Amino acid sequence: MSGARRRPGTAVRSATTQPSPTRLWGWHRLRPEWAEQLVSAAGLGPGDLVLDLGAGDGALTAPLAATGAQVLAVELHPQRLARLRERFADHPRVHVLGLDLLDPRLPARRFHVVANPPWSLAKPLIRSLTDARSRLIGAQLVLQRGLVADFDRRGAAGPGARARFRAEYAASVPRQAFRPSPPGPAAVLQLTARRGR
Repeated sequence: MSGARRRPGTAVRSATTQPSPTRLWGWHRLRPEWAEQLVSAAGLGPGDLVLDLGAGDGALTAPLAATGAQVLAVELHPQRLARLRERFADHPRVHVLGLDLLDPRLPARRFHVVANPPWSLAKPLIRSLTDARSRLIGAQLVLQRGLVADFDRRGAAGPGARARFRAEYAASVPRQAFRPSPPGPAAVLQLTARRGR
């Protein structure tokens, strides 16, 4: 790097420097009381199939399993995936999957989603969930408040998605509901399949 000029006061960033895990993976863990509220609002029970997308350490996975539903907990981050597998290794209704959230392989049967996914993946994730082939019944997604308000005004994203799904601003979620706190407020986006699907 000799001969390279930089402005005074600017740091040289090493090629090995990585963003913090929070920025890289967009993870803000829901506190237990908020996770319980979100799961309760979903109204799940035995016989339901529910996806926890971006399951993290299982903050939503555990209360989802307590409803009696079958839970597919999806996580890609290697350390969190390992902890999740260890925590739910003997649970008969929890299956932990190490998959990318944007993997297009959704369940062939009807399913629900209750998740606190990385906010940076929200738009492509919603497009995938509301695709014409999706068997999604309903979703409760914790996302950036501005994005949820936008979906509430405009409807679900993607070709024909508005005809298939209703998108609603279901609840506000304060920054204090997370560890660590996100940079801005959050809200719950509720997606509901329209009748006839």
